[in-house]
Amino acid sequence: MRIAATADLHFSPQSYAKLKEQFERVRDEADVLVLAGDLTNYGQPEEMEPLINVLLRLRLPTIVVLGNHDYESGKEEELRRMMVGAGIKVLDGSAYERDGVGFAGTKGFVGGFGRGVLTAFGEREVKEFVRASIDEALKLERAMSQLRTKKRVVVLHYSPILDTVQGEAPEIFPFMGTSRLAEVVDRHGADLVVHGHAHHGKIDGRTATGVAVHNVAISLLQSQQPSSVYRIFDL
Repeated sequence: MRIAATADLHFSPQSYAKLKEQFERVRDEADVLVLAGDLTNYGQPEEMEPLINVLLRLRLPTIVVLGNHDYESGKEEELRRMMVGAGIKVLDGSAYERDGVGFAGTKGFVGGFGRGVLTAFGEREVKEFVRASIDEALKLERAMSQLRTKKRVVVLHYSPILDTVQGEAPEIFPFMGTSRLAEVVDRHGADLVVHGHAHHGKIDGRTATGVAVHNVAISLLQSQQPSSVYRIFDL
């Protein structure tokens, strides 16, 4: 299977023509399209509707997770319904299997990496923050436990490892993701993990057990090669 993956489109109606042109070859180059969050800029249905139009014209199976920008206006459930109604697979603690490849995904959350992971100690607000991070890890656990395929792809918005956020300001590393997600991946095993969110991070990294992790934020891909709006992976 050839998988085209990208993230952080931050789509608005004004970018319709450009995005349509940028994706015109993807159907010839891939069997599946994966979008790792931040599909819209402000999480508005008015942004999602033309984006769905672009995606449907590709005539390519499409798998997505939402990102933090898609939650901005509190209309994430409406956005999800719009995509599901159009036949797009939206992963939110859920899994999808196609042609012998399993996809497990969730948005993920922040919280830090390694020894720097924030723990649930102190104020109620801190505990609630940590609970949101743990809940997303549990959703990924549930999604991965549903897979019965030998080949596995994990789709996240936030990063599960520190390596692929290197390049961002160190002060914001804890807000780029959390290694709680990587712990789940390492327990279940995967062939490939893709994420976005870290626009100025690093392209490639690995979890503690060696699972390949790739940052597919569109701005990062274009910084490597201006014409690249997605990356192709072969499984």
